[in-house]
Amino acid sequence: MLQKILFIFAIYLPFQVALNPLPGIDLASIRLLIVAIFLFWLFWGLYRKNIRIPTDPISVSLYCFLFFASFSLFFAENPLWGTRKLLFLFSIFPILFFFRKIEMEKIFSGLVYGSFAASLVGLAQFFAQFIFGIEKIYSFWGKFITPVFLGNAFSASVLEFPSWLVNIAGKTVFRAISIFPDPHMFSFYLGMTAPLALALYFHHKKEKKFFLLAFIFILLALLLTFARGGYLGLLASILTLAIYLLKNARLDSHNLAKTIFISFVIIVSFFSIEPLRSRFLASFDFEEGSNRGRIEMWTQALATIKEHPMGVGIGNLPLAFVPTASYRDPIYAHNLYLDIAAELGVFALLSFLAALLFSFRAFAKTSQKHILFLGALLSLSFFATYSLVETPLYSVHILPLLLILLSLSNTYESAKNN
Repeated sequence: MLQKILFIFAIYLPFQVALNPLPGIDLASIRLLIVAIFLFWLFWGLYRKNIRIPTDPISVSLYCFLFFASFSLFFAENPLWGTRKLLFLFSIFPILFFFRKIEMEKIFSGLVYGSFAASLVGLAQFFAQFIFGIEKIYSFWGKFITPVFLGNAFSASVLEFPSWLVNIAGKTVFRAISIFPDPHMFSFYLGMTAPLALALYFHHKKEKKFFLLAFIFILLALLLTFARGGYLGLLASILTLAIYLLKNARLDSHNLAKTIFISFVIIVSFFSIEPLRSRFLASFDFEEGSNRGRIEMWTQALATIKEHPMGVGIGNLPLAFVPTASYRDPIYAHNLYLDIAAELGVFALLSFLAALLFSFRAFAKTSQKHILFLGALLSLSFFATYSLVETPLYSVHILPLLLILLSLSNTYESAKNN
């Protein structure tokens, strides 16, 4: 029963609706679902007397991360803000317990089904602007779509600080966002699930061509988010795959040469598309407005870390940057690692990095036995790279997806039994 519940959970993850229990407060339904599943797992385990608290290095590293995140609350200027963020983390982290030793293929299939459906919505939203006009689609999405999936308060905040539009070759375009708050988190989700779709396709020895179709649509939607960090993460995943194949002695020279050639063609094709090429190359233009802003935020974050090595307190980084900031102001360092160090402290960052590194090592070892682990390795590579320019820590879409991968990274049974 738990396997079926988690399969549905994986499909539902990108489509979670928001609840509004109190004015000004949004509650993602996925958080309630996680708590409900955790209680079911706990009581069922107590009934059968087989509760197992994971003590592997990845889990211990994440326990330490939660401890230091909680400890940082003592340094918070606004403890209420910190408490809300802390409750968010504790409502998501139970994923670590009930996603262990679950059939990886089933969960990855659910994630790909959900991501494929979300990509279709994103593609429909993107191309609709060329039929009905950008103003009508933008207004429709803001009034009728985002409040359902984000909540009233969060939706209002997103519309107040929009990142939905981009200027491409002098023309304003409504970027693909689907039912996500912005193109960056949508790109994050697509980039982390695309390798899983490709791995499932090769795992089934091309019998289930749906996963190849899903990969193509997910990749297309990712490109139309025009998120430069997503492009960077995509290239990092391709590079990780190339390095892995070069080190994998089990592949014969024909398959190796073919795979490297395909990777090269993908990269060349990527840079041959003018809007995408210009958008990506702009990432390295330090005079470009958003890049200058990011560099300023990074500099400010480094200064904050130097002054407050134990962090300024969870949820309080906006106040450290802008003393007059409000709770929903999108003020952060645009770098996950700097954000964690500045807000939660250096020890929290070290704990988080340890969890990522242990997971990388586990997936790298098991990927030689099962291709699904290779897909997970590429997914983590995308996450780690994109996180250099974005902060998905408090995303109700990305954090659960990351924790699913981390909780499965020590699931050797799937590799042994296949």
